[in-house]
Amino acid sequence: MTRLARTFSELRRRGERALIPYLTAGDPSLAATRALLLEAARRGADVIELGIPFSDPLADGPVIQRASQRALASGVTLPQVLELVREVRGDVPIPIVFLTYYNPVHAFGLKAFAHAAVEAGVDGVIVADLPPEEAGPFETEARGAGLDLIHLVAPTSPPERMRLIGRRSRGFIYVVSLTGVTGARAMLPPDLVELLRQLRAVTTKPICVGFGISTPDQVAAVAPHADGVIVGSAIVSLVETHAGSDRLVPEVGAFIAALKAPLRRSK
Repeated sequence: MTRLARTFSELRRRGERALIPYLTAGDPSLAATRALLLEAARRGADVIELGIPFSDPLADGPVIQRASQRALASGVTLPQVLELVREVRGDVPIPIVFLTYYNPVHAFGLKAFAHAAVEAGVDGVIVADLPPEEAGPFETEARGAGLDLIHLVAPTSPPERMRLIGRRSRGFIYVVSLTGVTGARAMLPPDLVELLRQLRAVTTKPICVGFGISTPDQVAAVAPHADGVIVGSAIVSLVETHAGSDRLVPEVGAFIAALKAPLRRSK
């Protein structure tokens, strides 16, 4: 059983939902990312999504775009991020999932990337611009290396495509809660629950929801309908605000703890 499978199985046993915070690797520095990974695991994260900086992150809104640009400007590379995971793996027991785009994976080499990721201690990968219909070559390499390839379901996905993604996705299924790019939203889309109901009808794999979720109240609203909640831009915005301050790690840690609280089984 993979680390992701064990995590979701244990959460289901405890009646909890997963909190999956997102961090951009290298923002504001690789050393800060290391500290944030440790703090996230300590303060209640169940899985960590680690973004690979990329020059053209089409699915991301301005907050994560700026984070990626800052990391790239400081010289952060994919090999450095792999080394970072290798360094923290012994101290971070929870699964680590990469969020990337296909260009860095292709440039690294499909087989080389899959094996290097697993060797470093990465459990899964989300390739934001790689649809399952075109993912066959990388899926073969990822499966052979033991790397879970996680696909995305969008609000526009018809039932037959949901079934395809349910079959092909490993680790969990990433549900994009709204059309558009990442970023905090004041309200969740009204048809999200129906989207999750339709997906639940065609798969038994864990379902995790991201895009637009930014407060503990929004986390609590999603929790009854999903296996996990992904929070990105709100955390990256905190990182941006406190970069260079000794408040960075405790502020992000406190926010992660607040986001996790509604996902624990109510007493």
